[in-house]
Amino acid sequence: MDNSILLKISKKHKSPIYIYDGEKIENQYNRLKKAFSGIKKLKINYACKALSNISILNFIRKLGSGLDTVSIQEVELGIKSGFKPKNIIYTPNGVSIEEIEKVSKMGVQINIDNLSILEQFGTKFPNTPVCIRINPHIMAGGNNNISVGHIDSKFGVSVHQIPHVLRIVENTSMKINGVHMHTGSDILDIDVFIHAAEILFDTALKFKNLEFIDFGSGFKVPYKKGDIETNIEELGEKLSIRFNDFCKNYGKDIELAFEPGKFLVSSAGFFLTKVNAIKQTTSTIFAQVDSGFNHLIRPMFYGSHHEIINISNPNGKNRFYTVVGYICETDTFANNRRIPEISEGDILAFKNAGAYCFTMSSNYNSRYRPAEVLLYKNNYHLIRKKENMTDILNNQILVDIN
Repeated sequence: MDNSILLKISKKHKSPIYIYDGEKIENQYNRLKKAFSGIKKLKINYACKALSNISILNFIRKLGSGLDTVSIQEVELGIKSGFKPKNIIYTPNGVSIEEIEKVSKMGVQINIDNLSILEQFGTKFPNTPVCIRINPHIMAGGNNNISVGHIDSKFGVSVHQIPHVLRIVENTSMKINGVHMHTGSDILDIDVFIHAAEILFDTALKFKNLEFIDFGSGFKVPYKKGDIETNIEELGEKLSIRFNDFCKNYGKDIELAFEPGKFLVSSAGFFLTKVNAIKQTTSTIFAQVDSGFNHLIRPMFYGSHHEIINISNPNGKNRFYTVVGYICETDTFANNRRIPEISEGDILAFKNAGAYCFTMSSNYNSRYRPAEVLLYKNNYHLIRKKENMTDILNNQILVDIN
């Protein structure tokens, strides 16, 4: 994205601010579709926990996507942004049976990963089609916090418990219309996907009336120049051949589903902050910005790398800076990073700020959450206002206790 556009938006709406490039989202969506063009029935369900602003959801819906949700609130956001319930899949973890029942009544595809909940739901609603989330027992993902398919994960029904699933299905006469897995995020090796796919195919053969198989996602995106990413094109070629062979063996063409979140929106996002102060110690030059982990927690939570550019002085001489926030905690965005010379008042842009950035923000230190802007074909639109004190005080009740 052109620096002048970013600076123009930051001048009008002030920093800190999130900006999303709609054309980049569109290109990523089309890239995934093209990679799996050999599949007769392909369904892409955007994982909205990555970025859930309703204008983003509406934009992705218009591209042809379905929606992957993990809470009743995300389901409601999806419907509010124009998704039909039949195009939404709901994959909760650890929620109450009451919430699942409420979502089911909305007409959304239910995906269950718990034997107890499966039996309860099947007993009460045997005619409601249900998908089963399988844990393939594969350790995958770029960080322990985002590896969700290993043997000790809280997610999914163990592949070793499939006989229990079949017994529940037989006893309740419930309808299973899909099987699902998600091994983790930031997976580099496509052989991990292929290996997990074989486990899922073996599981799928145990259910005779499936309509779809959902492979989740976990595609790795590059975070810096030369960074490795999941080879979507190679994965598409290899998995398409194997999936089509499975359909022939199964006896009918079923739908292949994916749930990309980060893959679609990560590289589309930019987070802009203003430099409040330059502080030099005996060993370090700190660039102190008007933000913190209340706005962007990924570097502190996951150890994630976000490239930082000085869009106010992109051609300046490189110097080493430690970029930190204004929160009363250690909130370091980058240690000793080479960045064009920074002065107080400069605007820094954090790249790859589209996924799990604003959605994980908070009001810690009673700071306001920032505004969001959607840019598409050189036109930009404010899609969330910056918060104010009214937002902080909303729902609080002042009680004067004597």
